[in-house]
Amino acid sequence: MAFLGQGPVTPSTMDDRTEIIREFILDELGEFGEKHFPNIGRRVRYAQDVVSLWYARGDVMAVLSAVHGETIAREKVDRITDQFRGLLPRGLSSRPSPLST
Repeated sequence: MAFLGQGPVTPSTMDDRTEIIREFILDELGEFGEKHFPNIGRRVRYAQDVVSLWYARGDVMAVLSAVHGETIAREKVDRITDQFRGLLPRGLSSRPSPLST
């Protein structure tokens, strides 16, 4: 699999980074988010790989918006998105949104 901007990522590095991202997302959700949106918490907690976590970002955004409002949620999701740098196949990379002006 070709990863953005880096050479090959070893399976060990991928596993470590996946766990770091998982914990980062769960920290952003916080106890309130996990308690009141348990399905999303489980989706993040039991995601099989970095791609599954990538696809969970939309649901995480919805939870964070409900808890903190859209502006803060967008900032948090941007920080989450930064964690994926160098780990995703080219077709899954995030492109700048024209709505982020």
